[in-house]
Amino acid sequence: MSNARTTPLIQSLPATVPFVGPEVQERLRGAQYTARLGANENVFGPSPHAITAMQKAASEIWQYGDSSSYDLRCTLAAQHNATPENIVIGEGIDGLLGYLVRMMIAPGDAVVTSDGAYPTFNYHVTGYGGTLHKVAYRADQEDLPALMARAAQVDAKLVYFANPDNPMGTWAKGADVAAALDSLPEGCLLVLDEAYVEFAPHGTAAPVDVNDPRVIRMRTFSKAYGMAGARVGYAMGATSLIAEFERIRNHFGMNRAAQAGALAAIQDTDWLTHIRREVATARDQITRIAADNGLTAVPSATNFVAVDCGKGGDFARAVLAGLIARDIFVRMPFVAPQDRCIRVSCGRPEDLEKLAAALPGALQDARG
Repeated sequence: MSNARTTPLIQSLPATVPFVGPEVQERLRGAQYTARLGANENVFGPSPHAITAMQKAASEIWQYGDSSSYDLRCTLAAQHNATPENIVIGEGIDGLLGYLVRMMIAPGDAVVTSDGAYPTFNYHVTGYGGTLHKVAYRADQEDLPALMARAAQVDAKLVYFANPDNPMGTWAKGADVAAALDSLPEGCLLVLDEAYVEFAPHGTAAPVDVNDPRVIRMRTFSKAYGMAGARVGYAMGATSLIAEFERIRNHFGMNRAAQAGALAAIQDTDWLTHIRREVATARDQITRIAADNGLTAVPSATNFVAVDCGKGGDFARAVLAGLIARDIFVRMPFVAPQDRCIRVSCGRPEDLEKLAAALPGALQDARG
């Protein structure tokens, strides 16, 4: 029996983890994966300039990082036609979502999201006692008009919308997202998660003024910039909203080397162009592998592809199990009907060769 006097809310919560990491899975299964294609990591890596900057910063790691991430915020502000006061840096989008929910949500407050969308957001809302209201996907896409309508029905304080979407990889036109703000209920904030927007077609980023008080936009260095392990994300919004983060954020939570790497990465536009090409090539290869096995790939604007296994969730879970048994790490959506798919991250040619070799056997096992 514990003597810790935790709150009734904490005592009521299950001990869940939104995503069980591959290292944990490897320890549990007693074997390593030979292809790591489940966490949507950028296997092509960060800019060489970012690596050099982080190596240099390692010799200065005895110093705390800049508590305001000033240089990084200034560089991002110039890129986004904003001011440093429009931007807050945090420990990945996950950390920023946690701060935002803590700022906005008291027990019982309504929050709207899509059923099957990014579960870490739900994890934070539940952790602060918010009430989640979920809207079904429509044609494998988050249904933004339905999200707005539900928000009005329940007097929601937050609406979460990812563009492009995880786990399906689908996307909406940025102009449509901007237009939908006109139907956002008074007093509600749109949380626009743009973690994968650098991979998306031109016009996917919403053309919204950074000072629009109706929306906060989340970006990350974990995906296109290849720095998932560094945990660097940023939020952009009206200065009055961004200033509120100063009341609660961990001011010395940002790693000094990570800040240096992110600053170098954002300036290396040639490397970002290279990564986009590599990801596009890998998406095409995953689509071909799916077709070679009689499966269909959902068109993707991200660094992963949802592969439709053609049957229900039980069959897709069997395919997933078959791939894991063959040392291929992949994941899948949690909620029907999207759970008919497996989700494959873009990998190197050698990773996808292993996927191509393992998939026929996994399908055969699933078919019994």
